[in-house]
Amino acid sequence: MSTHQETQQPHTPHPQLLPSGCTATTSRLREAFLAADFTADGLLELLGAPAYTALARSETVPALRVTRGGSPLETLVRLFLLQRPVPRAQAHAALSQAYDAALASGWLVPAALPGDADDVRAAVDVRPYGGPEGQDWWIVSDLGCAVGGTSGVGDRAADVVLGVGGASTTLAGITVRTPVRRALDLGAGSGIQALHATQHASSVTATDVNPRALRCTVLTLALSGAAPPDVREGSLYAPVAHDEPFDLIVSNPPFVITPRADEASRLVYRDAGLSGDDVCRTLVRNAADHLADGGYCQLLANWQHVAGQDWRERLRSWLPPGCDAWVVQREVQDVTQYAELWLRDAGDHRAQPDGARSYAARYDAWLDEFERTGTQGVGFGWIALRKSGAADPAVTIEEWTHPVEQPLGDTVRAHFERQDFLRAYDDAALLGTRFRLADGVLQEQIGPPGAEDPEHVVLRQSRGMRRASQVDTVGAGFAGVCDGTLPAGRILDAIAQLVGEDQTVLRDRTPQAIRLLVEQGFLLPEPTDR
Repeated sequence: MSTHQETQQPHTPHPQLLPSGCTATTSRLREAFLAADFTADGLLELLGAPAYTALARSETVPALRVTRGGSPLETLVRLFLLQRPVPRAQAHAALSQAYDAALASGWLVPAALPGDADDVRAAVDVRPYGGPEGQDWWIVSDLGCAVGGTSGVGDRAADVVLGVGGASTTLAGITVRTPVRRALDLGAGSGIQALHATQHASSVTATDVNPRALRCTVLTLALSGAAPPDVREGSLYAPVAHDEPFDLIVSNPPFVITPRADEASRLVYRDAGLSGDDVCRTLVRNAADHLADGGYCQLLANWQHVAGQDWRERLRSWLPPGCDAWVVQREVQDVTQYAELWLRDAGDHRAQPDGARSYAARYDAWLDEFERTGTQGVGFGWIALRKSGAADPAVTIEEWTHPVEQPLGDTVRAHFERQDFLRAYDDAALLGTRFRLADGVLQEQIGPPGAEDPEHVVLRQSRGMRRASQVDTVGAGFAGVCDGTLPAGRILDAIAQLVGEDQTVLRDRTPQAIRLLVEQGFLLPEPTDR
């Protein structure tokens, strides 16, 4: 039995080897996990919402209090989520026929703590994760490296592999999920993007500069019952330089803008070793060389806001020819916020051992680097490319910091499909098209109480991007009657008669407003035989 206090964090050294991913062992573990209900739904039911959400913040005390009973589920939670030693007999009862295999293949190891001779502990973090269609999946990463806590990774080795965090789930949610033949997860980490891709891609290739991350990806997919990926070690596109093109490329790359002076504290999962935002620029710029026609590249990125440069134009310069692009800036941090975020992520805010650079010295180095490069802030967001082959690609670069409704994969796909439509239809063809108002669009009227006419009319989406667009009374009236039965031109003629405006003038001035409503997804063109 363990003699340490329940709230004490056990020592979790960086293991040199990861467990075996043999099919027999992972199958037995998966069966044991399902039997104990060690799943996303099972965790929520056991822990309750407060303790469950606390885990996402790397706070374990609430979950420890709930898991004192020793049931199989409680035991598995303590082993694989809370990284607490448990008695061998208790682990055996929880894992049943999988116990011997888990011990032999390295999923479990002796606790090796004073007073814990009869205890075992987990060698890796295993987190239940719910798939998009209710699948029971498990994500494998290094011990004690849940994302979102305030303690940072601290003295972890440079090649540490993190589990699922907010960035991971964001990318998974925005990814287009149409069936494809070939998919690439570039910078696979713990394997969550590759795991999602196995559901709609015939083959999945996973790359990473960190061989330890590739091992975790293999374990994640094996434990979750997915087809094994083709894993390649190497940086950026080098591992697939001679492959045939991919229909989908996804990447949550190591985009953190780390000062060169702080290279000694580099962590592979977040720091690419390139200057500034060059890793994101390189991924975007070279994406077209590895995309099949019609293929998508979707990634998360940081970008510098440099004094004297428009950030939109800076990102526009990254875009490859022949690719439509949609760039969404979700957040901007000033350089002090950014430095503090990633110094804390590395645990540098904690007391440093003798001889280590102090938190203040590291902080100063980050600010020196930002001053040297003229960086005034750092943007974070999504970049989506589609290889359209267009001579004049459709490019949308915008800031949207408001809440959105995930998943957005269908929204991203529909965005590019609408760009195809707008590119193909001139104003005359546009007025001959039938449109319908998208589902979930509401109208708001703003003005003084009792006024005959509103000062502003706003169309607002309740789904997807949840955009709002101000329109005039003609635009509101037009959108309100778009049900797919009448061409746009005939609707405008009727509105012109109603408001006493010249039909030709209204037809001439309205197409641009219609294009904007189509581009933003308020109006959807009905299929035609054209």
